[in-house]
Amino acid sequence: MGLKEQGMNEFALLDEKEGIPLFYPYIAPETKDELLETINSRWIGQGPKVDKFEQKFKEKLSSPNKFIATGSGTDSLHLAYILAGIKSGDEVITPVFTCTATNLPLLYEGAIPVFADIDAATMNIDCNDIEKRITSRTKAVVAVDYGGLSANYQKLTEITKKYNLTLISDSAQSIGSKFNNLNSCDYADFTAYSFQAIKTITTADGGMLSIKDHTLYEKAKRLRWFGIDRSLKQLGTWENDIYELGYKYQMNDISASLGLASLNHLEEIIEYRKNLMKIYLENINHPKIQLIGKEDFQGNNCPWLCTILVKENRFNLVKKLRQNGIESAQVHYRNDRYTIFGERRKDLPNMDLLEDQYLVLPLHHKVKQDDCKRICEVINEGW
Repeated sequence: MGLKEQGMNEFALLDEKEGIPLFYPYIAPETKDELLETINSRWIGQGPKVDKFEQKFKEKLSSPNKFIATGSGTDSLHLAYILAGIKSGDEVITPVFTCTATNLPLLYEGAIPVFADIDAATMNIDCNDIEKRITSRTKAVVAVDYGGLSANYQKLTEITKKYNLTLISDSAQSIGSKFNNLNSCDYADFTAYSFQAIKTITTADGGMLSIKDHTLYEKAKRLRWFGIDRSLKQLGTWENDIYELGYKYQMNDISASLGLASLNHLEEIIEYRKNLMKIYLENINHPKIQLIGKEDFQGNNCPWLCTILVKENRFNLVKKLRQNGIESAQVHYRNDRYTIFGERRKDLPNMDLLEDQYLVLPLHHKVKQDDCKRICEVINEGW
């Protein structure tokens, strides 16, 4: 049951002066200087700051892949699907539980999302559910790192190699997370990142696409800009053809300025988030509460969300938290509940089990450690 059934006014968003909001954008102290430099320059659209942001992000991940910055994580995913050769009628196995941005771009291409069940311990795609959904029309597998929890990329790689499928990672929520000490882009053919307003770092809105096959890099840049080779166009005399359907998916230098400033603080942001998650892990001890990813968040994963499972009366807990000035919400929903994706699936037992249990708690740089402890105390009191 969603908020609509409970009454929207009762769960309206909190202002930070009223209590602890669920999300809050991180803006680095030097952002104003970066922005001032940009707006006083020749470039506010896609220019040198975008190039610099791409390179700096690549260096942070120590990756040999190619990277292009985009206008959103959704843009990055759409480009990944195109570059992967996904076409009308192709099937793509993808998790049922994710932001719709993961799966809507598949519909842009006329592809068919085939929803796989989730792992009950992590709410990521259940690798044991993938193989039985593979058919002769399957083109790719998409993994989502829910809340910052890395998917099982070892198993995903084994499956996709076995069936000669493309592996695409939606890492919108998992900047700073690793699986077996490797980044998602070290495994996946394509990896999409998001810098939307409330992500771990933000460019107000923006994304990044990691491309393992370097031969696709120039094509990716063309598709990002109307199908035009900008480097040739900027020579002054443009005699080029457009032979690919391109999009306006580029990042601009104003957005890149925010990203560059935030990247200076990425390690401390990750550490702070890990410390908050540690408080939740160590202090929530109500018998009706289970934390998603309890074991995994004690390793190399950077939490973006703290998700709990409430075994009974979830919305009574939401009300109690709200009465104590603490915002909470579901954030994401199973995608097969939306008409655009067709009929609701009946073969997703783990999703069915958790659908009415999960709840997201505040976890961001504005949440103080004492705030986090107080949230735990309110939960432990019962509801």
